[in-house]
Amino acid sequence: LQRYQSFFPADCLRGRRIGVYQHSTVLRDTYVDVLEALGATVITLGRSEHFIPVDTEAIRPEDVELAAAWAAEYSFDAIVSADGDGDRPLISDEHGQWLRGDVAGILCAQYMQADSVITPVSSNSALEISGHFDDVRRTRIGSPYVIAAMQDAVADGHRTVVGYEANGGFLTATTIEHQGRTLTALPTRDAIIVPLAVLMAAGDAPISQLVKQLPPRFTSSGRLKDVPVSCSQSHLAALLEGGLKTMNAWLTPELNPAQHFDTTDGLRITLDNGEIVHIRPSGNAPELRCYNEADSQQRAEKLNSLCLKKLAAWVA
Repeated sequence: LQRYQSFFPADCLRGRRIGVYQHSTVLRDTYVDVLEALGATVITLGRSEHFIPVDTEAIRPEDVELAAAWAAEYSFDAIVSADGDGDRPLISDEHGQWLRGDVAGILCAQYMQADSVITPVSSNSALEISGHFDDVRRTRIGSPYVIAAMQDAVADGHRTVVGYEANGGFLTATTIEHQGRTLTALPTRDAIIVPLAVLMAAGDAPISQLVKQLPPRFTSSGRLKDVPVSCSQSHLAALLEGGLKTMNAWLTPELNPAQHFDTTDGLRITLDNGEIVHIRPSGNAPELRCYNEADSQQRAEKLNSLCLKKLAAWVA
């Protein structure tokens, strides 16, 4: 509580109506304390004494429906929540539409005026396209890789170094100075700083308007279950061995040809129309995961559906 009260101005959230989706997250009461201490009007929602598996990277359909209904009923400026152990945040706009973690991460980094931003290769590429940051570094998926790259950025002389993951977890490797106030470094996932920074960055405008200021890049992801890691790796190795020619034989004609590819974590292919197909074996389950990016949410979801069908036929 002291950490955020000392960094954000007193009563900076006065006049804001914020819902806290409490479910079973350990952060449910702390969220209320912090938001009220900064002047917000808080309404608690959906508290449960039984575990609810809220996943900030794969939001359940019922949580999408709940947020939309609550936003319509209460006229919130935002709804905030977190996963069970309270290190991955969720924040919605005024319509109850949850922001993806890698979008909220960009907005938080902008508010922090970061000069170096570290994020895994699977995060939304609006980060680079925005042109807002001097130094952007991509890593393998996982906070240890983000932390290591943040340490490298500090060693390289960057003054304000932050990192975030697609699940919304936000990390700071350096002390942040903003409007004469100081936020000490916290190089582990901080779920509270993200919704506070997004609300402050929006100012008097709706959060949806803040999001629209980012380049129009939308993501969708899916997975094939019961695919042994060895199977996934052998198929990816075959694609890599054949290079762009083999990749294009797999992608086309349903998808555009590949322009270039990245092997930081799995295989991330950029198509000649700017769309992205990223395939990687899961690090903790027998699954083959697919991440896609396009210029509209509808297209990103269609792209993901097409890729999953291709992958299913590929590994059959």
